[in-house]
Amino acid sequence: YNVTVRETDLFVSTTSDLMELGYKSVILQRSYLESYIKSHPEFLTSLVPLKNDPFAPDIIKDMLICATLANVGPMASVAGAIARFVGEELLLHSTDVIVENGGDVYIKSDRDILIQIFAGESRLSNKVVIKIDNKKTPLGVCTSSGTVGPSLSFGKADAVTVISKSSTLADAAATSIGNIISNKSEIKKGIERAQEIDGVLGVVIIVGDKMGIWGDIELA
Repeated sequence: YNVTVRETDLFVSTTSDLMELGYKSVILQRSYLESYIKSHPEFLTSLVPLKNDPFAPDIIKDMLICATLANVGPMASVAGAIARFVGEELLLHSTDVIVENGGDVYIKSDRDILIQIFAGESRLSNKVVIKIDNKKTPLGVCTSSGTVGPSLSFGKADAVTVISKSSTLADAAATSIGNIISNKSEIKKGIERAQEIDGVLGVVIIVGDKMGIWGDIELA
């Protein structure tokens, strides 16, 4: 089922219908974000990490920490953060939870999951499939693109997909890696960046007809 609140449009899978709880959770997390941005406008606009704030709501503190790890602005992780915090609340009422937020996914599953990577006009688009071992969940699987969608990226990668225990970190890391890839020859540089970010378990980078893979990635 879908849970849509203004710009937030989630696709959710749970063992029972938790749509109402999903709406309440999204509204709550968005209220934290919107209130914090009113008093800290730099949180919305900064393209570099900001100092941690011990008095901030949990979702804000998580985004600040992950932005620092990935060396990006905190809003680079917003989709993954909402997926994570909504997913963790739904997990209190369901043994199996998937929350997808614009290509950023929180997964806690009792079965293996296959994730197909959309990479725009690349001939590899929808041909690369990652297998997620249910025993390794919860996991975040997040994708950034410099050629698809409205998200801000300074690179030209068709898809950078990152796996991490945290979907907040996976989102921030995917943006960070994508920012430095402007052509196929820089795939290796993107993989090196992934290796430098603490908490990144694996990455798939697609640029045109070329692909690079590193880490704990199983292709189906």
